[in-house]
Amino acid sequence: MLNKIKILKGYRLDGLDGEIGKVKEFYFDDTYWTIRYLVADSGNWLSYRQVLISPHALLSVNKEEQNIAINLTKKQIEDSPPLESDKPVSRQYEKTYYMYYGWPIYWLGGYPWGPFPYIVHDREAFLQQEAEKKEWDPNLRSTNAVSGYHIQASDGEIGNVEDFIVDDQTWAIRYLIINTRNWWPGKEVLVSPKLIERVSWDASKVFVNLSREAIKQSPEYTESVLVEVKSDIHVMHSRH
Repeated sequence: MLNKIKILKGYRLDGLDGEIGKVKEFYFDDTYWTIRYLVADSGNWLSYRQVLISPHALLSVNKEEQNIAINLTKKQIEDSPPLESDKPVSRQYEKTYYMYYGWPIYWLGGYPWGPFPYIVHDREAFLQQEAEKKEWDPNLRSTNAVSGYHIQASDGEIGNVEDFIVDDQTWAIRYLIINTRNWWPGKEVLVSPKLIERVSWDASKVFVNLSREAIKQSPEYTESVLVEVKSDIHVMHSRH
């Protein structure tokens, strides 16, 4: 199912033995544009550190009850490698984190999830999978931080990142919602990460392989368009 990131923020996180907090934000990489960690607001519990939850532990998203089921106990999370609040997630930390939980490392292999093109929850399946030597360098970014980034088309600026649409089965970011209020007042459009050439973190810009006219002619984003997207209708893939 597809969900807007801003809708998921604030959802309750239910572990195997009780609530562990609420959704604060997400970290994603700019290679596969896939969610790598959910950041939990744990309230008074573990408030001194960031609580990171890999999609490997995310079982289901329930829109009606506004919660996400987590396949971890509070004890497992409390004993996981600590990461101070507001500190960047280093490669060394990630290695320690993944070794602790025993999950396949996502940057080792030729697929979005390391040796697999999708998340594998069956521990026996990934233990039997031989690790590949191919390694890529993920750059983790916060959905909170990238929201508001300027969007640069091939012939000029077109707006800002308003939100992200994520698939809660693969945890891939399927679309960025772009607000073009500085160009066409009030209009929002969808851009697939496949059309993104690069991201300039220093300039806070996302460069897309589209002209402003192509975006101007694309359908306006609405909830009904999201229903079409769920049917795998790519709104803008033929317009570049």
